[in-house]
Amino acid sequence: MLSAVALTAALAAPSALAGEQHHDFGQATLTGWASLPAETFVPGSEPSGAAIGAGPFNGISAPFADQPVQGFSGIVNRHDGTYDVLSDNGYGGKANSADFLLRVHRVKPDPQTGKIEVLGGFNLTDPDHKVPFALTRSDRTLTGADFDVESIVKAYDGTYWVGDEFGPFLLHFSRTGKLLEAPISLEGVKAPENPYLNGGTPNLGGSRGFEGMARSVDGRYLYPLLEGTVAGDTPGDLRFNQFDLKAGKYTGKRWTYRLESSAHAIGDAIAVDKHHFLVIERDGGQGATAKFKRIYLADTRDRNDDGVMDKTLVADLMNIANPKKLGGFGETFTFPFQTIEDVVLLDDRTLAVLNDNNFPFSSGRTAGKADNNEFITIRLGERLHADPRALF
Repeated sequence: MLSAVALTAALAAPSALAGEQHHDFGQATLTGWASLPAETFVPGSEPSGAAIGAGPFNGISAPFADQPVQGFSGIVNRHDGTYDVLSDNGYGGKANSADFLLRVHRVKPDPQTGKIEVLGGFNLTDPDHKVPFALTRSDRTLTGADFDVESIVKAYDGTYWVGDEFGPFLLHFSRTGKLLEAPISLEGVKAPENPYLNGGTPNLGGSRGFEGMARSVDGRYLYPLLEGTVAGDTPGDLRFNQFDLKAGKYTGKRWTYRLESSAHAIGDAIAVDKHHFLVIERDGGQGATAKFKRIYLADTRDRNDDGVMDKTLVADLMNIANPKKLGGFGETFTFPFQTIEDVVLLDDRTLAVLNDNNFPFSSGRTAGKADNNEFITIRLGERLHADPRALF
């Protein structure tokens, strides 16, 4: 990683965030926009969507002849102009997603043309029978009825770690999508879909597991962030756990991320340095009802001793300056999607952000029309003073 440090030596300056809680960063500026049409499918793939009904949904009828390229719920920067993006469980539920194959796509956004090219990808599979409970398919290709995958990081060894919401579980995959070990449970937390519930009472809402997951800048730890509040915790408080990749187990350390409203949800989380993490927080609105879509810088050190992570607003995604009128939008750009679930650090002041379009159900950009998958880059009002390793 010496070359990475050399390339970003300027980022190693002492952080302006090391003292008292920082003021808001001000208005971010749109620097790039690209879009993938909602009706984009994996060529030559299997039919999908048989359990969602005939529709039409936002003008689109089901089922589909092929697998949709949809629902980006996690992102990994490949540092060559392309990105790995993780599709979610399919159609929003265990019961209707058995014919949706879990997949990581490789995409290349081009802000100059405003288009996103799909270059390929790989399905997630379990050929070595690491999953101890029954799967949907005999060929052990994983589906949206098996796991609800919502977050992804790439370890320094090139393997992928994925956060699931049904368990919630941590899932460890090879570079080509083969499951490498049994799903790892979070002790004391079970969602209604958890296969080990055995008639017990869940203490987490349905599909409210690991919506976000960060990798520590040194590569040692994972930090999966629950989307929902565990029963007995303060409503709106989310557990942010630490998992030791070297030891292969949770350390027992955890912090609390407090939502601005218990009606909100998080969309993603990534590391900036040892103590700071970027977290997408959003309401459930879309289009005209979308009001709160923000990115916060959260600090685990809890400077004001209130028991929760300190938060600094770095970007309001409903109020982005667009002086160049990129994408054909006006001078104020909004990202009015129900689910915004991907953020990645491109440099010390630039973030890429993507939406999960919930194909074919969400219509935040244009009422009655299925949302595309949009990829935007925004320049923050101030530097993050990120650890150089956060970029790689």
